[in-house]
Amino acid sequence: MNTDIIEKTILLRAPLSRVWKALSDSAEFGSWFGVKFDGPFTPGALMRGVCVPTTADPEAARKQKSYEGVKFDFTVEDMEPERRFSFRWHPYAIEPGVDYNAEPTTLVAFTLEEAEGGVLLRIVETGFDGIPLERRAKAFAANESGWASQIRLLEKYVHRA
Repeated sequence: MNTDIIEKTILLRAPLSRVWKALSDSAEFGSWFGVKFDGPFTPGALMRGVCVPTTADPEAARKQKSYEGVKFDFTVEDMEPERRFSFRWHPYAIEPGVDYNAEPTTLVAFTLEEAEGGVLLRIVETGFDGIPLERRAKAFAANESGWASQIRLLEKYVHRA
């Protein structure tokens, strides 16, 4: 088992422009992901966010309530319109009062490819082997299940629009 990478793939039955907007617009991303950001996504931008319940699914929103108000940052790496969006963050950085800035970040990349019937979306998060050993397994497990949930929320979000 590779402990450095999480990978999820899904065929989204929506136009490429719709999927791209759901990923690249900070308000739309925040709506399905469950976070309110302080501004628009631009390459190199440090984004400050606060967790809020998702709008994509009421049951998922109830589960996210325990994280409401948790603050986190990520840095937008690149944005290739309708092809790739990526950012760096500190995975599973949810402990109040803990400064994660001394730790390396992981890279989350969303790649889009037109496919028959919609858009093939691939989410890849890499860099877990650089996370301190004492929290690496927990961060990996949390994000493994987190991306499985988030990809379904994104699917619901783009299908309802």
